[in-house]
Amino acid sequence: MALLALVTTLVWVTHYDRWTLASWSVPTDYSGDSLEILARIAAAADGETGLLQAQTIGRLGAPFGANWSAYPASDLPLVVVLGWLARVVGVFAAANLALWMATVSAAVAFYGSARWLRTRWEWAFAGAIVFAFTFQTFSRGLPHLFLVFAWTVPLALVCVGLVASSRRLRLRAWGGIFCLGVGLAIGVGNPYTLFLFLQLLGWALVAQWLGVRRRENLLVGAGTMAVAVVAFFIVESQVWLFAPDTAAASPLVRNYGSTERYALKPIELFMPPASHRWEALAFFGNRYVRWSEWRTGEAFAPYLGVVGIVAFGWLAWVTLQAILRRRRVPGVALPAGWVLVFASVGGLTNIMAFFTGLVVFRATNRFSIFLSAAVLLFFVSRVSRWWAQRPAPWQRLSALAAVVVLAVGLSDQLPRAPGPKKQQQIAERVANDRELGKLLEGKLPPAAMVFQLPVMLFPEGGPRGQLGDYEHFRPYLSTGSLRFSYGTLKGRSRGRWQREAEDLPTRELVQRLERYGFSALYFNKRGFADQAEKLIAELKALGRTEMIEGRQGNQLAVILQPHPQPKLPVARTLTFGEGWHSASPGQPRWAHGPATFSFYNPLSRPLPTHVRLALSAEGERNVRLRHNNEEKLTTKVGVGRQDVSVQVTMRPGFNRIDLSSPEPANRSSQERGHLRTFAVHETAVAAQTDLAAVGR
Repeated sequence: MALLALVTTLVWVTHYDRWTLASWSVPTDYSGDSLEILARIAAAADGETGLLQAQTIGRLGAPFGANWSAYPASDLPLVVVLGWLARVVGVFAAANLALWMATVSAAVAFYGSARWLRTRWEWAFAGAIVFAFTFQTFSRGLPHLFLVFAWTVPLALVCVGLVASSRRLRLRAWGGIFCLGVGLAIGVGNPYTLFLFLQLLGWALVAQWLGVRRRENLLVGAGTMAVAVVAFFIVESQVWLFAPDTAAASPLVRNYGSTERYALKPIELFMPPASHRWEALAFFGNRYVRWSEWRTGEAFAPYLGVVGIVAFGWLAWVTLQAILRRRRVPGVALPAGWVLVFASVGGLTNIMAFFTGLVVFRATNRFSIFLSAAVLLFFVSRVSRWWAQRPAPWQRLSALAAVVVLAVGLSDQLPRAPGPKKQQQIAERVANDRELGKLLEGKLPPAAMVFQLPVMLFPEGGPRGQLGDYEHFRPYLSTGSLRFSYGTLKGRSRGRWQREAEDLPTRELVQRLERYGFSALYFNKRGFADQAEKLIAELKALGRTEMIEGRQGNQLAVILQPHPQPKLPVARTLTFGEGWHSASPGQPRWAHGPATFSFYNPLSRPLPTHVRLALSAEGERNVRLRHNNEEKLTTKVGVGRQDVSVQVTMRPGFNRIDLSSPEPANRSSQERGHLRTFAVHETAVAAQTDLAAVGR
């Protein structure tokens, strides 16, 4: 085990060029999803995320804080551990250590699983390293950190095999304890792994019931399933316990179409990436890029590698022979076959999504890691058995053959190394952000608030101009006390005021931000078509000339003059929640059934409020409005736009407004978004003396 961990570490360190302490303080990636991963680790380091607590990030979503409880958190216990680690070594070093731990743990888990199958140590060793660096997980890197932790996959296959086998399991013996431990580890880990594990375990129970029907095995299998499910619900409990805005839609937008786009495409199991280090294989990847019209950013992730492809073909041939001869098929053939049947595009995953609406597990291409583990376990087991049957002199060549397979596997599956140029670029961006953060904290008082432009949605908000998703996390990661406006979950009324403020003229924007207590206006020029030249000129004309600019020139912070007695921002419009079709520019927003709005009252007292809605429908119908479950009015709405007004008292915190119609929805056509009840053209909220603003 020690030698395996050492060799895995050497390969990892060589690939990422982490030979110095300084290099460990630079992340392997510093853009896109990586920034969210780093932000989660930073929040955990501050003690703001954890089990059975509200996931409120105090330094984000200023001035209220960002409540991420409604955002399902993958691998939350792991994030908490990385947060503890980050307190000692820093966020970036903790992220590097996480990638290293993911790779080493995958190798160790595979080795242990292979040895349980009585595989010769040299082949278990080679298979373990090939699995640890399989393209499916290792190439994902920091942006998909939690998918790189694939160590539970080979253990899951062993557990499923134990439950289904004729060997007797006892709950208090090592086999039963092992299975329960695997269930716990998977339950608190990645939901994708859990979802498939439960399916495989369910089939193992069915096989045991139809076969030997050992009571102990059934008990261990059912107990393992229960442990995994209970652990999952404990980890995700914040979604139900601490998400206060009940009217808001899920921050994760999923639909049936995405279950087709991100499903496993069997050809991609054998399709080398276009960036493959071997030009002969890269040729096929580039051809796939040119010819395929239906691929995603995870197009090459399922690639099994040369060794995996050979193993897959061998397993398929042996399985086919066993079926034709009516013999017992290899144990790993059953889970491998189920992955193909369930996860492939047009397979059971799409049938289930279409008829049940379960679309949250859209990226079933990620289940290919189970295929990789299964075929590699089969390969090393069969090769080991073959060598064991050779004469003694030939067996001495077994280790050499294992080394050759290992060398081919690594050379094939390892993506191209980042190289010193990319690492230097990342290091320069990190150094730039740290310098800018130091200047900001030197100029602003502790816990000062910074408003960020352009206003970007979180999560999965998409780019603005040339500014990538999650880029606004960079100043958060480079400071220790400042509070930033970015980070509020999208679709939440607590952050609605930000989008309203962004649309204001510069003079009024500055006045409001200063009235709300913001000490600086930060913006990234890459988010503006004119590199923010107009905004900078207008700020200078207003006398806001004190500016702090990053070394690379894209980030700029303008010092504001916050009011000594700031007020909390109150939104001037309602926030759309559940029951609405996606918005189309210049068009009213249609509901496809009962629909909700949300409004956030930041004050500690009730707020008398006048609410106005501009409604219409495709035919005359009744529309009922309820505020916090109290019916306020019923009105008739027709084809023409009609203004509806109501006086309500907004309680402190989140308020829910429900719109419904007793008449069924009309489907005007078979196109998407044409199942309609009523439309909202505008909403306006006037609280006390606040002026109402109109928004869509």
